[in-house]
Amino acid sequence: MAATFYMKKIDLIEAISKEVKITRSEAKQSVEIILEEISSAIVSGKGVEVRGFGGFQKRHRKGRLGINPKTGQKTEVAEKFVPFFKPGKLLKEAVNKG
Repeated sequence: MAATFYMKKIDLIEAISKEVKITRSEAKQSVEIILEEISSAIVSGKGVEVRGFGGFQKRHRKGRLGINPKTGQKTEVAEKFVPFFKPGKLLKEAVNKG
């Protein structure tokens, strides 16, 4: 089984810095602004759509009865809002090409 690798924020900053030929500090500031704007849009209920990549939005999740896997005890899980990402067509196609 292959090891799982996740790109961290610092890796993204480094890649942007090299690709655009800007300082790491400028790349970090750009990434921070983008993430803050996406977060603010999701929280406000507006969402964000990046054509070809996907969309970020806030979804309502109904309350339900959950079960603690360790104890088997039933517990009420309150309704809540959760962030949701829906991949765009181009991203789906790229992932399936592998």
